[in-house]
Amino acid sequence: MIHVKVTGLSLSNMGFVVLLQGEHDPRTLPIFIGGAEAQAIALRMDNVEIPRPLTHDLLKNVLDCVECRLKRVVINDLVEGTFFAVLVLEHDGVEAEVDARPSDAVALAIRAAAPIYVVKKVMDGAGLLIEGKTADSAGDKAHEVKHTGQVEVGVKHLKTKLEQAISSERYEEAARLRDEIRKAEQEHHKN
Repeated sequence: MIHVKVTGLSLSNMGFVVLLQGEHDPRTLPIFIGGAEAQAIALRMDNVEIPRPLTHDLLKNVLDCVECRLKRVVINDLVEGTFFAVLVLEHDGVEAEVDARPSDAVALAIRAAAPIYVVKKVMDGAGLLIEGKTADSAGDKAHEVKHTGQVEVGVKHLKTKLEQAISSERYEEAARLRDEIRKAEQEHHKN
């Protein structure tokens, strides 16, 4: 497993991107996330105190109340452009794994000061080498840099979301996603 840190949160032409940089690995794992999760991560990264707890703050508070500790977060799979993660919890010396979306897992890990890991096959399949990376520019460069694997994560992720929107009859969202996919593919072909 590769230990990673959250090094940035950006808004690219394909949506919000959280950037996970390997501590001893030159690659960065970009994961496209929703707006609510991006806000939750950004608020904690910027140490913004809010008067009422957000969902991730609430979950952290519940874990504390039941004396359960978040030991680590593991981003453990990538299937058809969708990342998967688990929370590794410990209570009375017993570990348990709970499935989670990576965006929620990262937001919770930041609050619990828990380490974040990426399994090697996921980093091999979706990790990017981003030279001269800054938190502001990396999200915009994510579609331009060479992929170390063979999967175009951003477009594939959008296509998966498009299929889900269509099957759920959310046609306005589907049209927006279709336009984002076209734009991303056009820009990719220009480079």
